[in-house]
Amino acid sequence: MTHDKTEPDPKEGEGKLFGAQRLSLAKLHEWQSLQYGMFLTFGMSTFEGHEISLGKKPSSFYAPDQLDVDQWIQVARDAGMKYAVLTTKHVSGHCLWPSEHTDYHIGTSSNKQDVVGKFVEACSRHNIVPGFYYCSWDNHHRFGSGTPSFVQSDSVFTTRKYLDFQMAQMEELLTRYGPIGEVWIDIARVLGHDGRRQQYEQIALLQPEAVIMMNSFFRDGSRVFADENWPTDLMVFEQRMPYTPKREGAYCPWYEIEYEIGNKRDYYIPGEVCMTLGDNWFYAENDKPRGGGQMLGMRLICAELQTNLLLNVPPDCHGVIPKQSIDALQHLRRNWERNEDLLPQMNAVIA
Repeated sequence: MTHDKTEPDPKEGEGKLFGAQRLSLAKLHEWQSLQYGMFLTFGMSTFEGHEISLGKKPSSFYAPDQLDVDQWIQVARDAGMKYAVLTTKHVSGHCLWPSEHTDYHIGTSSNKQDVVGKFVEACSRHNIVPGFYYCSWDNHHRFGSGTPSFVQSDSVFTTRKYLDFQMAQMEELLTRYGPIGEVWIDIARVLGHDGRRQQYEQIALLQPEAVIMMNSFFRDGSRVFADENWPTDLMVFEQRMPYTPKREGAYCPWYEIEYEIGNKRDYYIPGEVCMTLGDNWFYAENDKPRGGGQMLGMRLICAELQTNLLLNVPPDCHGVIPKQSIDALQHLRRNWERNEDLLPQMNAVIA
């Protein structure tokens, strides 16, 4: 366990010297200082037009004809973003890297570029911290598991064979491409308590400096649901904003967690607001970006509450971020630069 012995801001840390979390306060504050990142949701579902793919399309159905991963990261850089998280594998099970553990990947598709590799290279060129998303809900590689597409939500489960498959793929991702800043495990509840712990420990071993997100369900950040997403380094706010201090259940990064019966400890778990630029996660032709005022409000609130904003900006079927998305991001950057001085006023309002 790594601890930071330096006392944090009393308002933020409530006088605590350090928490029981794996990463030091200094490391977590460093991640928080990134503030603003790009979520890149791209893959088989981009071409199917359905977010929750059943994983039945052939690998060749994935067919971007103008794929330009460097453009994605240039757009992120020019928008003022400091990190990016790529969906390496979503619900379809199709992998954006040439995995040795399945033939359902870009190497057997209509465009064989290693998207994961090009993503990490582009991040390095443009000084963006890279992150990987990996979905535990996999409708193609089920290995006898009950995914939410095929069983009731309260009956989902993962077999040992699937968990071994996921961990083998995570080893590929976390050993082939160099240092990774953030690792996102989506729908982590399907892994069960032991599976989540094994997955967390593997990531921490292979990428000890990475922050780990175990995401499950839509929550308000008022408490950690240990039976769904523990252990985790981060608290997600998916398609919602954190409650401000004036509301009951307001977000605070310090949580008291009873990880073992009778053993409660304090953990510092900073928040990440994960929002879509429009309405959809994957690209849809008629999906328009949110209004400028709403997007500026999200940025200001996240900055004031010290939660990072991870904004989803999906590439289209050609494999590029479309102009209307770029225009919306540039508009947001201009608004942010004009209105950043509103933060002290917001602090007085929400305190």
